[in-house]
Amino acid sequence: MWVVGLMSGTSADAIDAALVEWPDGANARPFRLLAYQEFPHAPALQSEIHRLAAGELPGEAMLAELVRLDRVLADRFADATLELLKGAGIDPARVAGIGSHGQTVAHHPEHGGTLQIGCPARLAERIGRPVVADFRRRDMAMGGEGAPLAPFFHHAVFGDPDEDRGVLNLGGIANLTYLPAGDDGGRVMAFDVGPANSLIDGVVTLASDGRERCDVDGVRARRGRIVEAWLAEMLGDPYLARPAPKSTGRERYGLALAREWLERARRERVDVDDLLATLVEFSARAVAQAWDRLAGEGARARHGRILVGGGGVRNHHGMAVLARVFDGLAVEPMEAAGVPADAAEAMAFSLLARNALLGMPNQLPQCTGVAEARVLGVVHGVEWLDGRLRA
Repeated sequence: MWVVGLMSGTSADAIDAALVEWPDGANARPFRLLAYQEFPHAPALQSEIHRLAAGELPGEAMLAELVRLDRVLADRFADATLELLKGAGIDPARVAGIGSHGQTVAHHPEHGGTLQIGCPARLAERIGRPVVADFRRRDMAMGGEGAPLAPFFHHAVFGDPDEDRGVLNLGGIANLTYLPAGDDGGRVMAFDVGPANSLIDGVVTLASDGRERCDVDGVRARRGRIVEAWLAEMLGDPYLARPAPKSTGRERYGLALAREWLERARRERVDVDDLLATLVEFSARAVAQAWDRLAGEGARARHGRILVGGGGVRNHHGMAVLARVFDGLAVEPMEAAGVPADAAEAMAFSLLARNALLGMPNQLPQCTGVAEARVLGVVHGVEWLDGRLRA
């Protein structure tokens, strides 16, 4: 069964598109990644998404911008899908469907709501194939956090009978999944740890007046010095101490907080590179603390490994800091377990869409805090014809 997965994360820097061949039944293995491509967003579009998510527009303008970007991103998702399939030499008619996470612009579990844009109905019309989207809403309707959803994929493709594993995604937000050795999915636990790239990217963007979008390969953070008092303050963030299940996003760790830290650095005459070094250390230490809570104290000395994906895996300085704080436990890219790190999140939504199209559960309930596993996602672009559901 061939299914495209589409993902644009909290960093809003690109669309990841993956075409995966999955078995037609309940098993996820064996699978084949048939095609993968990354489609960067223009800096102006990324800024527009971040401004909308940060609420930095007046009311009437915000609603108009929300509607406009919903259409713009739908077309970006459609263009990415068509280009991916064209590059692979595959007719869209051969694809069973498309799983689109959409672009998150608001996520508020405390209010029981979340919002992803990139109109799936328009995407379905453009491609002419069923589109599964709105994965988070049903989970939240059941009383869950609506995130994280990727642990279903992590368990399906990374679970190992003999080795404890952690799966760490370093996007705008860091999220961690704990996969106990030999588990059937019932003891898997995962949650959003805190910021990964969101604050770092925000500080760099603001400090450079938009000329730079990120600290490439951690060059600036590497030459900075950790501000220990600030690090202690960051690690005292109440969110980090909250019990799982929990989830977060740019509404907490976005442009507004990056601006606060940058303004404080300027007031207290702290070099921006020192702020970046402190933020990198904060992210790594928060992940290590989360691993200890998930796997138990002393777990880092066990025979196990941390598999890393997301944009942060390309930051050699950030990976070196992680390896240091996880002393005694292997920290390596997802490629070590047979999945391209860049493609993992798009592949996850391809699998979730496959299950939705087959009417099979596609969530691990304990990871989001719901009572039972159900089928997440709404299928767009299908009709009832002659008593049968057809694309």
